[in-house]
Amino acid sequence: MSTSYDPLHDPERDGQLIVPPLPMAIDRARRVLDEKARANIHDRDEMIRAAVGLDHVLRDLLAALDKEGQ
Repeated sequence: MSTSYDPLHDPERDGQLIVPPLPMAIDRARRVLDEKARANIHDRDEMIRAAVGLDHVLRDLLAALDKEGQ
């Protein structure tokens, strides 16, 4: 299916290269969440950066949890 936009995440383009250890993924997720909480909700660019940053740390966190559970 063709879209007129680039999705935030494309599994074919954005495959998981390195899965961080779980404690590192949790620490990074907390830091990025704190950082992005201060973003200006009325600033489109800040909201895009926040969405992308949070997407990355959430994917890392889930990958680390999946690896830990194996």
